[in-house]
Amino acid sequence: MNLLMARRVRAALLSIVVATVLTLLAAACVPEPRKDLGAQAGGSQEATVEPEPTADAQIKPVSVEQWDRIEAVGAWRPGCPATREGLRRVEVNHWRFDGSVARGVLVVNKDVAAVVADIFTRLFDEKFPIRKMRPVEEYDGDTNASLRDDNTSAYNCRRLDQINAPVTESPHANGRAIDINPRENPWLDLRCDCWLPTARTKARTPGPGVIYKGGLVWDLFTEAKWIWQNIDVPDYMHFDTGYPSAPYRG
Repeated sequence: MNLLMARRVRAALLSIVVATVLTLLAAACVPEPRKDLGAQAGGSQEATVEPEPTADAQIKPVSVEQWDRIEAVGAWRPGCPATREGLRRVEVNHWRFDGSVARGVLVVNKDVAAVVADIFTRLFDEKFPIRKMRPVEEYDGDTNASLRDDNTSAYNCRRLDQINAPVTESPHANGRAIDINPRENPWLDLRCDCWLPTARTKARTPGPGVIYKGGLVWDLFTEAKWIWQNIDVPDYMHFDTGYPSAPYRG
């Protein structure tokens, strides 16, 4: 073999060696495919499932700060029967009409707090829609403003131009009454001979958020010995434990 041929052979062998080394280096840099843990255990791979929301009802004292706001708007004043120590704040999730979940608050007497938490937990579980659920001080103690906003509320020692009964006997002033979805469940106010907050939904046609005899809301409250429309006029939004208001026995 002449010198030129030997050089060509050496160059070819060197090229083969370099290519082989580069191939091995590239293979070493490729990460090992991830092994599925489910497959390792003999199971199948599944997508992560978000947990279903719950009502998460909690009963808390009424804070000094909240009580100060209640007093500031006149939802409590001298002569009103409830006290901060006698009321409780029920925080509970609720379904809205658009299918989303919101956190709501009801201020109620401490003797009904547990049953209210239970009822609204069961309403949540059944996906009964509630527009809003805010304490009345967020409406400056104005019952009609709360109704117009389709707000579900409980405690309110109502102002003199909005009361329906002496405050000492009033279920709302004692924290033992709840108004639910007022726009879907209006009441007839004889002072103006008008339906509040609207007459459009005065017919008891079953639908989202509507309360009617034999329906879900009616069943849950009457099972707990609450009274629907405990007044001489239609008041479809309203449940209470009795008039005049007295300690709840269940």
